[in-house]
Amino acid sequence: MEIKRYCKEDENRLFDMFRDEGDDWIDYHGATGYSKYLRALESSITYVAYDGSHLCGYVRCREDDGFGVYVYDLLVKKSYRKQKIGKMLMDKVAGDFTDQPVYVMSGVDPYYEKLGYRREGSIFEVTK
Repeated sequence: MEIKRYCKEDENRLFDMFRDEGDDWIDYHGATGYSKYLRALESSITYVAYDGSHLCGYVRCREDDGFGVYVYDLLVKKSYRKQKIGKMLMDKVAGDFTDQPVYVMSGVDPYYEKLGYRREGSIFEVTK
């Protein structure tokens, strides 16, 4: 398993993985989301996991000027789940930012609890 920083050459494989997930990730690969998500990738710190030439997972995060690193997306291809790839991706983020806390913006809390991560509050959407 190789984990490396995302680059433009990974784009097609990454979006293929989103499409394989179906409607759960339509906001990223759909008609209105595709170009928006490309911009998000350009301004993010993203790592991809490869098994040979097969992209099998990724994590996308942003750094908050020394106040912490925030993980927004973590996805492992269905056929590669339960192989600890998600944990390896999270370990890569934590290992590259040892001087800052790493936080997860999650809608899948049981997964992160299983990894032993500690809950630090919650997130709310501000409505207008």
